[in-house]
Amino acid sequence: MDFTVEVYKDDKRVKRGSRFIKKVDVEADNKFEAAAGLVKLYPEKKGYHMVVEERWVIRKNMMTGVEYRERYDMPHYCSPSSESFWSM
Repeated sequence: MDFTVEVYKDDKRVKRGSRFIKKVDVEADNKFEAAAGLVKLYPEKKGYHMVVEERWVIRKNMMTGVEYRERYDMPHYCSPSSESFWSM
């Protein structure tokens, strides 16, 4: 399966409490294996944490009704599954 690992670092200067560092695309069998390779580079004891997401989601085209795959982080207004995409 395809996963995307997002790496964040704790930072109290940012409103959310952590800042984005890096996004890495990984092929692995499960979420734990996807993050395992990055744990040594970004250890928790130094304030890093990771969010692992499946890279592809299934959506339905609003105009045709056909299902398609799209990246999980696609902005809503750029997706054919949204009304804002078709109204421009």
